[in-house]
Amino acid sequence: MTYSELSSQIFQKQSYLCVGLDTDPRKIPTHLLTEKDPVLAFNKAIIDATADFAVAYKPNIAFYEAQGPRGWESLQRTLECIPADCFTIADAKRGDIGNTSDLYARTFFEPTAAGLSFDSVTVAPYMGHDSVTPFLAYEGKWVILLALTSNPGSADFQRQAVDDQALFETIIETAQTWAGPDKLMFVVGATQAKELGRIRALAPKNFLLVPGVGAQGGSLADVSRYGLTADGGLLVNASRSILYASTGTDFTQQARAEAKRMQQEMKRYLGEM
Repeated sequence: MTYSELSSQIFQKQSYLCVGLDTDPRKIPTHLLTEKDPVLAFNKAIIDATADFAVAYKPNIAFYEAQGPRGWESLQRTLECIPADCFTIADAKRGDIGNTSDLYARTFFEPTAAGLSFDSVTVAPYMGHDSVTPFLAYEGKWVILLALTSNPGSADFQRQAVDDQALFETIIETAQTWAGPDKLMFVVGATQAKELGRIRALAPKNFLLVPGVGAQGGSLADVSRYGLTADGGLLVNASRSILYASTGTDFTQQARAEAKRMQQEMKRYLGEM
């Protein structure tokens, strides 16, 4: 999906909602456990219920890897259920030396390899440009680089001073010499909203993937105020607040209601630009 196509979807749906498919078999409604593939049945139901309001879906790869071969099959079939007009994110947080990164990129971008064809993958920048550039070699695919995360440990490294600025700021500046905003996004945690203004100044055109709104307590209002651009510029992720809005037989209705509530709030912020 191109930059302009993603921007168009945001304004067409009046939404920048990304639904995180962090599907835990221990948390899905018990009536689905009789299905041949309970995770797939749950994911498909969530996707069908929320696709009117979401512009992106983000499976967290760890939830599928933890299930071994059947988890990879669930992931592949889940990807096939996502509408073509929705942006897909492999939340894999990969990052290693060049030849290993090349194989990771092949895993998530080449359907003839592992049977997957995501639009993007999350990548850790710690090992530098040669761990990231293999992902950037794919036409029409995106790297979403970890910049400033919401976890308490983000202070251990991401905020450390490097040449009179924080390390996360150096990452954002340096990474933009590797690729333009049509291939490169940054992860910024929603609980770091006070830094979003500075981040937006450093990366005025790049999309930002913002997890942490919803169950983690991030403010959608603050994220939107500092992060929105004329092209949209945001993908705000919600996982648990949508997936587990109900654990009963009404889980799809409740998931849809929560996705719609978020979309309606986003519509208001887009209208205020």
